[in-house]
Amino acid sequence: MSIWWSLHLRREAASVPLARRLFIGTMETAGVDPDVSYDLSVALSEACANAVEHGGDGTHAGCSEAYRVTAYLDGEKCRIEVADSGPGFTPFQDVRPVRSDAEHGRGLCLIRELADHVHIGGKPGRGGTVVSFDKILKWKKDPSLLTA
Repeated sequence: MSIWWSLHLRREAASVPLARRLFIGTMETAGVDPDVSYDLSVALSEACANAVEHGGDGTHAGCSEAYRVTAYLDGEKCRIEVADSGPGFTPFQDVRPVRSDAEHGRGLCLIRELADHVHIGGKPGRGGTVVSFDKILKWKKDPSLLTA
């Protein structure tokens, strides 16, 4: 089975739970194991929260007001990409261990723990950051998509 979708979201806090709910609904309908769906939805929420908080530089009208979420379910793997128009960063410099009681700065560490493979980079020639991660899927025994 292959499913692909993309969302263009405003950089507003309300967009984070919207993206998460749409993702969980898609995974449930496709028959993905709820534990895997939950892990990926937490990682997606963290990536979206980062795009909302850091994804714009305020200098380009319109460009910094949105970010994009794309999800691919293809065979046994799910890949999620969250792309923003912010100033970008160098992951090796900016991702560092944080205290467990810290209120900020744990998002990328969580994504790395919850996904099988993570890539953080810039958008060629345009600035911004792309956080992509994937995970091998497990399936429920009776997916609703196959019984509909």
